[in-house]
Amino acid sequence: MPSVTHEALVELFKNRPTLAAEMLHDALGHPVPTFTEARVESSDFTEIVPSDRRADVVVVLLVGEQQQPAMAIVVEVQLGVDPDKPYVWPVYVTQTRARHRCPTGLLVVTIDAAMARWSARPIDTGHPGWTLTPLVLGPQRVPVVTDAGQAKAAPEVAVLSAMAHGQSEAAVAIGEAFFAAAPGLDEERRAVYGDLVLSSLNAAARRKLEAMMKSGYEFQSEFARSYVAKGRQEGRKEGILEAKAQAVLAILEARGLEVPAEVRERVLASTDLDELDRWIRRAAVISDARELLATTGS
Repeated sequence: MPSVTHEALVELFKNRPTLAAEMLHDALGHPVPTFTEARVESSDFTEIVPSDRRADVVVVLLVGEQQQPAMAIVVEVQLGVDPDKPYVWPVYVTQTRARHRCPTGLLVVTIDAAMARWSARPIDTGHPGWTLTPLVLGPQRVPVVTDAGQAKAAPEVAVLSAMAHGQSEAAVAIGEAFFAAAPGLDEERRAVYGDLVLSSLNAAARRKLEAMMKSGYEFQSEFARSYVAKGRQEGRKEGILEAKAQAVLAILEARGLEVPAEVRERVLASTDLDELDRWIRRAAVISDARELLATTGS
């Protein structure tokens, strides 16, 4: 479920304001100024773009007793191709730079290698000399955290590690490191992060860790329960849609009717249960499969 993954990654950067700077410096080798505090600031740019296009997270690195901005980082979680992003990302950077009057970078976070390549493409703004090249934290750049001490010092990095590498051979060691460090977290983060780590690991690693906890694991956090419930509901609907679509095709084929590719594709792509019910009834009486998609009749 992309929405779960997106919100989870956003929360990691909000809960640990230094995470953006750490990933820029440690994972990407990008220079970061010395700072005394990292603070999450407003990411609302409604004066330029609609409110639903606001940046995911804006972190400002502060320095000195006066807490002067030394650098701002716009963090964008990207899980799918979005043709609007090459146009709004430069807006996010320039608006953040103008608001905080400091150097500003764009950090795109993704756990998909293909999306990392897409996100890293330079954006030609059309102005001479101004090409924005996003700094991309893809799965290959996320550290593999298998040390409990490291997980305890930076639990958000450990969770990010699980989300990026949870399907790899290191999954068990990643999970063990996190759960060894988990008792040091407050109750809310322990519940949310534990759910995220377990749901990110491959089945074998998850079974082993659940066995180590000596009981079947139940999702502990309200955050995870709400999304898991939504996921199960969507999963049930998808199962019903598929079953009805297959029923339509089975009736047509059982009656000896040839099913053209365009009809088959349209039936399998339907997400409307009422439409599929109508097609089931029509499939029993029509003489040509192409009549199934007619807009008249029932």
